Formats: sequence, C-alpha cells, structure tokens
Amino acid sequence: MRLRNISGSREIVAQDEHVIQEPEQYKGKWNNLFQNNNPIHVEIGMGKGKFIMQLAQRNPNINYIGIEKYSSVLLRALEKRREVELNNLFFIRFDAEYLNNIFDTEEISRIYLNFSDPWPKDRHAKRRLTSREFLSKYNLCLKQEGEVIFKTDNRMLFDFSVEEAKETGWKLRNVTYDLHNSEFVEGNVMTEYEEKFSAMGNPIHQMIAYR
Repeated sequence: MRLRNISGSREIVAQDEHVIQEPEQYKGKWNNLFQNNNPIHVEIGMGKGKFIMQLAQRNPNINYIGIEKYSSVLLRALEKRREVELNNLFFIRFDAEYLNNIFDTEEISRIYLNFSDPWPKDRHAKRRLTSREFLSKYNLCLKQEGEVIFKTDNRMLFDFSVEEAKETGWKLRNVTYDLHNSEFVEGNVMTEYEEKFSAMGNPIHQMIAYR
C-alpha cells in the first residue's frame, strides 16, 4: 500500500513537544528525560500510535518510546497523543537502522515489532526488522533479561523471523500461528493493522525472542 504524504507533516512533527528532535543526546540518559528509573519499552514502526498509547495508559510505571520513520504517519499519532495526558510516552521520527546511535548498552527492557514491513524480495531480507542484522542491534541495547515481541499476519515473514532468531542464538517462547485462539491472547493489545487483518479472517502470528 502506497504511503500518502501529508504536506507540512515534517514541519509539524519537528515542532511538537511530544517528539524528541535530537534523540542522540539522550543515549544512555533516557531516564533523565522521563525523570525516573522505570523500565523503557520501545515500539519500532509504531504507525498511528494506538498500540503504544494504550500500553502507556495501562502501565504508568513503564516508560514508552515510539519510533516511526515517516512524518505523515507520525502526524496521525500526534493527533491522538494530544488528547491524552501521559508523562511516560515520547515519540521519535527516526530510522531504526541507526538504533544503536540513540540507545546505549542494556538501556531498553522490551522492544515491540508490530506488523513490520515484510520486504518480500530476498535481496531486501536484511531490511526486515527481525533479520539477523537488526537482531544484532537489539542485542546491544536490550537489557540481558530483555525481550523482543513480534506480531504479524504474514506467514512467510514469521517463518523467516523464527529461523533468524534460532540461527543467531536467540531463544523463543509464546510462539503461536494463531494468537487470538491461543493461550497467549490474555492481555493482548491490538494495533490498527491487527484489528483490520483479524476482521478479514487472517490469523495473527506472535513470538517472543530473548537471550
């Protein structure tokens, strides 16, 4: 699906108080921004923000950072963000390829990957957010007990992700090819895509990777 560009979105995002404009300056110091030592959870490719905002509302003792590459998408999340009072949520317009430029060693407790771009061509495999290239980045910034939670409706991407995790030494738990009809569904927070694909009858796949 082609991303629709919204005129002026980059400028609006650059001026919004909920968006961190120079995230590199907080590397190793994100808890200073939140003014506490609570765990930090990050969603990469947060889209319109429904998922991470629900989590932030439910869990005030966890700090959340939503990363989105595209200004036009992030703008939609900001429209929702302004309607709620939250002290534990900030956004970053950023390319996750450079994740280790903004997060220090063992600074993050959890990473969420929800319905990530499948990059279906083999030559683009390293761009997938569950590729070994990205798993190596997560390995650096996740705490030793940290985890990556991945959901998708794309079976080929899910199978690829399971194999990449295993081949690079990650362990897996709560692996399911039909989350909504599994024992792991309790407490599940749905994204916009998850609601859409579930309504179409697509089973949702999930895995949790850890070291």
